[in-house]
Amino acid sequence: MSEPVSDAELMVSARGVTKRFGALEVLKGIDMDVVRGQVAVLIGPSGSGKSTFLRCINHLETISGGTLRVRGDLVGYREQDGKLHEMREKEVADQRRGIGMVFQRFNLFPHMTALENICEAPIHVGRVPASQARERARDLLAMVGLPDKADTYPGKLSGGQQQRVAIARALAMDPELMLFDEPTSALDPELVGDVLAVMKKLAEDGMTMVVVTHEMGFAREVGDYLAFMDGGVIVEDGLPTEVLANPREERTRAFLSKVL
Repeated sequence: MSEPVSDAELMVSARGVTKRFGALEVLKGIDMDVVRGQVAVLIGPSGSGKSTFLRCINHLETISGGTLRVRGDLVGYREQDGKLHEMREKEVADQRRGIGMVFQRFNLFPHMTALENICEAPIHVGRVPASQARERARDLLAMVGLPDKADTYPGKLSGGQQQRVAIARALAMDPELMLFDEPTSALDPELVGDVLAVMKKLAEDGMTMVVVTHEMGFAREVGDYLAFMDGGVIVEDGLPTEVLANPREERTRAFLSKVL
């Protein structure tokens, strides 16, 4: 657990979060706070529960137990008469508007240009006028270093370029929180740097971020908080520089010896 802070400062607050898929318990009681403006990094082996926890924050997966709040509000549920009631899909969609998510596999619409991909949600979900959405999309493409790719289809972009368009698309709804699920793991090594540079710029601009990654250099340089997960629990957490340089737990040391 990170140091106690006021509720107003918390962007994400998890208390005893569990997640089961049938008999398989993937998350076994996650406690975590992410403060506004903070970059929280989740590391660990495949199958440790990192991506599942990230998806729970956005209610792409429903939690099985515990509580999970974003901006002070329960994720996917409302409390009434001391009981939790699952929100309707429209309510969940409204809640998600303040959360941007970038996936491992880009998930761009192949039949739309880069500009159209970025404009889709603001126009059809946010009801932003098309001209305003296009202007904002061009600004975002410039921000991610792709000002000349507005009319290019995803199939004509490199993996790194597609991922930067995906980041721009997530930012188009002006989220307060950005979730990144291993955003560079599907990229060729020489393309990773451009994506990490965009994420670093977002961090410098004060965006609150939760990042699942294997990029230890990014974790060390950009992260404010790091949690090492294994077997559905947080084995060790703290400042990235301290955890990476002087891990306390043997399991953390064994993992880091293979990736550093």
